[in-house]
Amino acid sequence: MTDTFKRRFSLLRPFHGAASCAGLAVAGLLCGAAGSAADDPYGDWIGTLVADQGHNCPVNGVSLMQIEPKRIIFAPETGSLVLRGKPNKETQHYHAQLLMQDANHKPLPMVFEAHPVGDTFEGVYGTPECRAHITLKRPENRTWKNFLGNE
Repeated sequence: MTDTFKRRFSLLRPFHGAASCAGLAVAGLLCGAAGSAADDPYGDWIGTLVADQGHNCPVNGVSLMQIEPKRIIFAPETGSLVLRGKPNKETQHYHAQLLMQDANHKPLPMVFEAHPVGDTFEGVYGTPECRAHITLKRPENRTWKNFLGNE
């Protein structure tokens, strides 16, 4: 079991034996749907990029960041391009990148950096043609999964 799961499960112990919907609702009120992004970064995070400068920024749809203990991915506009990296929870360093070639066979780097701010992540996405920022939140339709932690 992960430390996060143990911590969250220990908060439910007072309701052991009376695990009803009311008991679970009270547990949710006591500990919230999820911890702060710094304390509990693992899972899915979504948001929409906002262009700061340049062009060809993927700002027309929702982007996805997924953090696991040994990997991070960022998919701009949840498209087919996936930036990958290794997270460092201790230093709060969340970096992902993808290096491709453009039509002229020149390097085309795509970089994403994020850091926790309260219960969200603030991030910056950049390519040679685009710089954009994003605020990522946990998906609202996954509250119960976020309460329990990773699958």
